Amino acid sequence: MPVPPHARGYESFAGSIGRTSADSTPNWTSPATAPAGAPNIVVVLVDDMGYSDIGPYGSEIATPTLDRLAATGVRLSNYHTTPLCSPSRAALLTGINPHRAGFGFVANADPGYPGLRLEVADDVLTLPEILRDNGYATYAVGKWHLVRDATMNPAAHRNSWPTQRGFDRYYGSLEGLNSFYYPNQLVSDSSVVDVEEYPPGYYLTDDLTDKALSYIKDLRAHDATKPFFLYFAHVAMHGPLQAKAQDQAKYRGRYDEGWDELRRKRFAEQVAQGLFPPGTQQKPRNTEPGYEAAEWDSLSAAEQRRYARYMEVYAGMVDSIDQSLGRIVDLLEELGELDNTVIVFTSDNGGTAEGGPEGTRSYFAEFAHIDDPDWVGDVPHDEELIGTAKLGVHYPRGWGQASNTPFRFYKGQTFAGGVRVPLIVSWPKGLPRKDDDTGIRHEYAYVTDLAPTLLEFAGLDRPSVRNGLPAKDFDGVSAAALLRDASEPTLHTEQYSEMTGHRGFYRDGWKLLSLHEAGSDLDAPDWQLFDVRADPTELHDLSAQYPDKAAELAAAWDESAWANTVFPLLTRADLFRRRPEETRLADPVRLLPGTPTLERYRSQRLIAYRDFTITAELGAATSPSRTGDRSVPTGYRDGDEGVLVAHGDPLGGYLLYIEHGEVVLGVNSYGRYASVGTPLPVGTRSVTVRATVRPHLRWDFVVEADGTPLAELTDQVQLVGMAPWTGISVGVDARGPVSWDLRERRGPFRYTGALRAITYTPGPIQVPQATIDAVEREAEFVAE
Repeated sequence: MPVPPHARGYESFAGSIGRTSADSTPNWTSPATAPAGAPNIVVVLVDDMGYSDIGPYGSEIATPTLDRLAATGVRLSNYHTTPLCSPSRAALLTGINPHRAGFGFVANADPGYPGLRLEVADDVLTLPEILRDNGYATYAVGKWHLVRDATMNPAAHRNSWPTQRGFDRYYGSLEGLNSFYYPNQLVSDSSVVDVEEYPPGYYLTDDLTDKALSYIKDLRAHDATKPFFLYFAHVAMHGPLQAKAQDQAKYRGRYDEGWDELRRKRFAEQVAQGLFPPGTQQKPRNTEPGYEAAEWDSLSAAEQRRYARYMEVYAGMVDSIDQSLGRIVDLLEELGELDNTVIVFTSDNGGTAEGGPEGTRSYFAEFAHIDDPDWVGDVPHDEELIGTAKLGVHYPRGWGQASNTPFRFYKGQTFAGGVRVPLIVSWPKGLPRKDDDTGIRHEYAYVTDLAPTLLEFAGLDRPSVRNGLPAKDFDGVSAAALLRDASEPTLHTEQYSEMTGHRGFYRDGWKLLSLHEAGSDLDAPDWQLFDVRADPTELHDLSAQYPDKAAELAAAWDESAWANTVFPLLTRADLFRRRPEETRLADPVRLLPGTPTLERYRSQRLIAYRDFTITAELGAATSPSRTGDRSVPTGYRDGDEGVLVAHGDPLGGYLLYIEHGEVVLGVNSYGRYASVGTPLPVGTRSVTVRATVRPHLRWDFVVEADGTPLAELTDQVQLVGMAPWTGISVGVDARGPVSWDLRERRGPFRYTGALRAITYTPGPIQVPQATIDAVEREAEFVAE
């Protein structure tokens, strides 16, 4: 009999339905499968690595894996990205220009405009979503940085987290940076990994690589043919710079000659490799105020010794990245899949100047620039600790300029130093090299071209709808033809750029550029014009010689800016604005034992720029008394010991603990540690720490027992900006240690007594708004 009209649930069934299986026909639906022969895709994205830092682009750093891939694959000499990390990641994963994708800045702001949503919108398709819907397994490891920092906590929505944006599995850090020895928070899929202590020998790059390999092995154990997409977004090379001792040792003494000589040698190698034609000029060094790099020979011997150490660490990190990729290549070879795997290697932006002219040994303190001669600044730690787990360091900007050889300026600016980076593409089966092909492509390409190119390699089209909404079109164009044939012209003929007022516009070999100087009119750019076909290093301003061309490109920039959601233009002063609802993150909170370590941003809101009180409730209920009275709290007992509360890590923090009958408050001011201890009376029911703001970004602390003051720790430098980096832990000093001495003696030192709760009661903000504004602007700069 036919299915009656009122029957439900059979509408899309392709078989036949009767009253029993005897007169019915089954039918099965199957998930989508990738086209036959579709390649695996591996995209390796490095953070803050400049044009010249790997062997195929002129470096002396050992990168044998990249050398091998470049020797059989394709190198682009004229590939461009955005000046900062979140915008580049959004553009790479969506094929859409950064402001139009909602990422006109890094995801550490929230100014409230369409071009700065700083989360992936519902009408934006991502590359992994398209690939997954067409039969690919999709994996991401490493840095995400496409989630606003206020939504990194477990209570927030996860709409822009990796597994909600197309990845089957994810392991890494949602943050814009992290420690390589003690990450403040790692996420597995959509849940925070509740780590108490990282194992001996832990190093983040190795951990991420292990996870990437496990994903691939797990897939192949269950399906021998399903293609996969691996997005490996390194946390390196972003500061704080930290490298394994054996990787640093390889480069000991290598950089004693200084950054001027390094730039000269790297540029000569680039010309010899054919990346630039003979006769190309390189400016000796950046000399513009605020961007200048000192002449190496003008430095003292002590400065040269310390500065060279920073670069040894950086080189060791680049070496480690190549080792990581080598492990992935080895696995692909073992599986017999290297020949049909597309491997893309690139950087999110150019090398950075964030270390300033001198570099730093106290990462977060150096970047909280305030007008105070007594600010802690660069704490002069032992140079032997540079690059180790005990310090967070960054190199001086002279090395940043060397990283960007042969270009001018740095990450954050729209000149080539900020946006022109390496791009290597290897696919032996699909991009075989002809005998007369050098593998170098000199045509222009942009970061938005990667998504359409990879889809073409996979034999897939971009859908026009996402979750019932019309999906935004690609801004990028496929570079597949260019990669296959050096004689093919680029299809990407014009491109705008904008970042915190810095502007750029490329069209057919001409490039219009402007630096925005603080205090100048944001909408009155001082344009410079370059013919980058003849002058790839952007040294000769032709705007006076060709005023009509400059005017043409300036008008084109304006038109493109409106078409890509760039307006309104925002200065850094505008960017640090936060949505009003975030004020609730500073409401009092009572934390019970067993609460996982709080997320970093949530924890900071409880103490930032304000007075605050921490109360530890000690003791638990005893067995009922003989008379049946309710339980009586016992309070602190002789012999109870351990950490009551900890907030931070080696880069800055504080903790309260009990040891040998004393209660101790320790404060780590960006690596400079101070503490005060005092006997704690047996039976104490509450221990309270009161922090009071004093002038010049300082705190005074008082420790109380049951309301009675016991000890003081005064004139301590406030932890501001991005510090403390690790969030609040209850009953243990989890992850990175606030006190190295305590960690080495007692480990995480979990409290052995009865701890009922830790309560944070934030008081009023007491720091002048102008100071807060200055610090927060600098904190955003660190997060870039």
